[in-house]
Amino acid sequence: MSPITKILIVLLTISTIALCPMVVTYVATAENFREKNETLNTRLRAEAEKSKSAAQQLKEEKEKFQRLEDQLNNKITSLETEITALTADLQNTEREKAALLQQVNNWTSITKDFYETNDKQGQLLRNTLDRLKEVQAEQIKQEKDLKETYAALVEKMAIIETLEAEKKRLVEEKSELQSRMDSYLQPRGKVAAVPTPITPEIDTARPAIPPGRDIDLKALVTAVDLKNSMAGISIGTADGVKEGMTFHVTRGDQFICDIVILNADTEEAVGVLDLVQQPPKVGDSAATNL
Repeated sequence: MSPITKILIVLLTISTIALCPMVVTYVATAENFREKNETLNTRLRAEAEKSKSAAQQLKEEKEKFQRLEDQLNNKITSLETEITALTADLQNTEREKAALLQQVNNWTSITKDFYETNDKQGQLLRNTLDRLKEVQAEQIKQEKDLKETYAALVEKMAIIETLEAEKKRLVEEKSELQSRMDSYLQPRGKVAAVPTPITPEIDTARPAIPPGRDIDLKALVTAVDLKNSMAGISIGTADGVKEGMTFHVTRGDQFICDIVILNADTEEAVGVLDLVQQPPKVGDSAATNL
């Protein structure tokens, strides 16, 4: 065998020995690459599925987002409409507020004037009440005096009634005696003489013109007693009132009745009602001249 052949064999052997690890390494690396490739393919398919799923989800999310966006746009449109309406309402409210403020100012002024008027009316009312108390006190005094006058008048009227009853009894006795005398004297042709009274009868004739007609007295009716047909007036002897005077009672332009004075005090008088057209009232006018 030639040296060259031997050298070639040795080189081949060395090359084989040197290539074995490389082959093993290559085979191992190829196997690893194949496994990695399969793994990568599996992962790629999984990622593709994930990408497809993600794309589907993205599509769904886009659709959902679109729906939400549409809903939001609808809500925005609705809110803008409400804002427009609320703005108009706010403007109307502002105008109403301004009108109400003007009314409040007007009412405040009116209330102020009312309170001022109320204070004045209150003061006037207090003054009137004070005057009313004075008038009531005076009226109580007048009523007291009137009651005393009325009591005296009732007493006098009772005396008059007693005297009238006595007069009636005496007239009846006189008539009986006259009848007895006539029955005794007529058969004998005689007539009883007309008796002459020791005390002449006083005839209280009413004057044609009532007293007081010429002095023109004016008064007010202060008390009325319809049960006894009596009334009182606000003036007395200090003003010229005398017993027997006639006061004509009127209410406005309407004639009510007459009051014939029976008893007169210094500041008031009492009389009987006459020619009654309507029942008199306290406060009616009374005057000697119509």
